[in-house]
Amino acid sequence: MTHSHWHATLDQEPLPGHELPPRAEVVVIGGGILGAMTTYWLTRAGVAPLVLEQGGPATGASGNNGGLCITGTPEPYPAAVQRLGRATAQEVWGLTLRGLAMLRSVVEQEGIACDLRPDGHLELAANPAQLAALTQAAGELQADGFQSSMVDRTAICTLLGLSPGDEVLGARYNEAAARLHSARLVHGLFAVTARRGARFCWQTPVTRLDISASPRQVVVTTPHGVVTASAVVVALNAWSSDLLPELVGIVRPVRGQALATAPVAPSLNLAFGVDLTPTGEYGQQTVDGAIVFGGCRALAPQRDVDIRERVPTPLVQDALDAALGRIFPSLAGLPIARRWAGLMGFTPDYLPVAGSVERLPGVWFAGGFCGHGMPFAGPFGRLLAEAALAGTLPPELEPYRLQRPTLRQG
Repeated sequence: MTHSHWHATLDQEPLPGHELPPRAEVVVIGGGILGAMTTYWLTRAGVAPLVLEQGGPATGASGNNGGLCITGTPEPYPAAVQRLGRATAQEVWGLTLRGLAMLRSVVEQEGIACDLRPDGHLELAANPAQLAALTQAAGELQADGFQSSMVDRTAICTLLGLSPGDEVLGARYNEAAARLHSARLVHGLFAVTARRGARFCWQTPVTRLDISASPRQVVVTTPHGVVTASAVVVALNAWSSDLLPELVGIVRPVRGQALATAPVAPSLNLAFGVDLTPTGEYGQQTVDGAIVFGGCRALAPQRDVDIRERVPTPLVQDALDAALGRIFPSLAGLPIARRWAGLMGFTPDYLPVAGSVERLPGVWFAGGFCGHGMPFAGPFGRLLAEAALAGTLPPELEPYRLQRPTLRQG
């Protein structure tokens, strides 16, 4: 029951595994969507990296999420503008749009069967204050040149194909969003790179990174031995600070919980989100008919921040059962097929971090996607691959540097 819907329905041939070699040109640490995209772009550049993963493919947030790729800043656009400045908020929003387009292109070009459906997202308003906030966000987005529109209850029913509960007053419609089978996406990306020479060491956690003196190389220590590399990309998200102490307090693990119902007749045409609790709820219907629904962590002690146990809890799961029925009364009481939990990485200013660590030349990292890693993964993976090969950080990653003032202000 603790396996996610995505892992339970993966149905793919196992990926190859390899013995730990003594040397690799580039090592990618982490087997989630960011690690997969970084590996993909490295192989596109003609480099066959070594992937080291403490579990298996997509065993972190990438395989325990809601299966959504929603463009935009992780926090509401007006809040991001106020915190980051309008220029940075615009750049972040634009990067996620490019990320969705890149994801669609890669999936199509490589023939990855991951049920990608770019059919949009509705952010529902459950009270007048939320309706006003969504209206403000839509207006600011339109003024800054981004697609965003408000729809009323009648339009919600038409777009969704299902009537929401009486609490729902309206919604902000985002055309640039997609539903997908997240584990099949990650698995498919790694399968493509395997055919291009990438090697994989599963069940191989990295315990330490060092720099050798002569020649200067990154020394990667694991329980199975040591491998040296010219460059290393750390794509661990919630686990980033375990390997890079510089990220302690910057990328914090946060447990997210979700459930999947037994399959039902098609009823939801779009992904949706709503703030019944302060940390938000989200969901979709999968191709096989299951309703995937997550959120309600605001009700957990500490909001499940700094909680590392990847197990669902009765308190949050009971709240999810009730919340799904509140949003869509016709879905109340559906049999639940699976319940699960996974770890996300959050930063104090709701913006990912990316860059290098001065004491570890040749080591590059990114993490802290605040539950929105899917639209960032493609561009970040490509930029991290460029950094690993060129030895310099691409300027596009400048807004995400560790030294930014908003990261310290929180």
